[in-house]
Amino acid sequence: MFTETIAQHSIAEFACDVRAGLTKPGQKELPANYFYDEIGSALFEAITLLPEYGLTRADERLLRQHAEAMVQPLLPAPVVVAELGSGSGKKTRWILEALARRQRTTYYPIEISPSALAKLDGELGQLHQVQIVGVESAYLDGLAFVAANRQPGERLLVLFLGSTIGNFGRLAGEQFLEEVRRRLSPGDALLLGTDLVKPAEVLLSAYDDSLGVTAAFNLNLLARINRELGADFDLRGFRHFVRYDAAERRIEMHLVSRRGQKVSIPGAGCRISFRGGETIWTESSYKYDADEIIAMSEAAGFREENQWVDEEWPFAESLLIAK
Repeated sequence: MFTETIAQHSIAEFACDVRAGLTKPGQKELPANYFYDEIGSALFEAITLLPEYGLTRADERLLRQHAEAMVQPLLPAPVVVAELGSGSGKKTRWILEALARRQRTTYYPIEISPSALAKLDGELGQLHQVQIVGVESAYLDGLAFVAANRQPGERLLVLFLGSTIGNFGRLAGEQFLEEVRRRLSPGDALLLGTDLVKPAEVLLSAYDDSLGVTAAFNLNLLARINRELGADFDLRGFRHFVRYDAAERRIEMHLVSRRGQKVSIPGAGCRISFRGGETIWTESSYKYDADEIIAMSEAAGFREENQWVDEEWPFAESLLIAK
């Protein structure tokens, strides 16, 4: 596997984002994209195996059952595949195999986590007819790189699986889809995974599992700040907390300060005070209705080709064609 590095997050960017988020007036925040260092990526892979977290299994079921139908509308033209946030690439195998049965395919996993890109070779490196070109980059920069380097006549299939779109606010999610569309040509496609609305107790359990794996994943964000920015967070001084906002249809993950405390972050040039009970908001996960996904995508410049919904764990895969 060849890896093209074009916009890896630097320590300076990390420090700037940490300082801005923790000094923000009112609610302190940390960007969720920084969860995925080597340790965070491994913890997230463990989360996908938990009995409470049915999202990944639903995603995989749909891809396994419908991969042939998902790629068919793009054929017989040569297809290049780009995946935003590939992780280990395990779920992507079904799409790549469906294409590789018909043609030689180039697959560009776009990841900010070098450890995730390294694992891809073990997961997908033996696929016949598939060339893997890893792109260590932010989503949109990586997609622009792929679009600029495809050959004339090739159609681009963008994969955005696992309901990562839910980590954006609803307006921000639509704006992100618009940015994706700007990098595509008419006839290119986006396969969009989206978690659907379900009972609050099911969602709360999924994001606060009984083994505490999600809690460790959340707390690792503070451990990463310690490792990379020289901070002195006492992880025992914070606890994982999850709430569901029914009005927004949004799961929120927070880290709650167990006591009044001060934390020094030399690499970010700041010292942060916390009150007992004060929280750092680390992630939002918005849940959608199936029809809402299509309306949002159409507003961003796509048309619906097809949509598949898993009934065991309500989850949708939507195949969208750039208009």
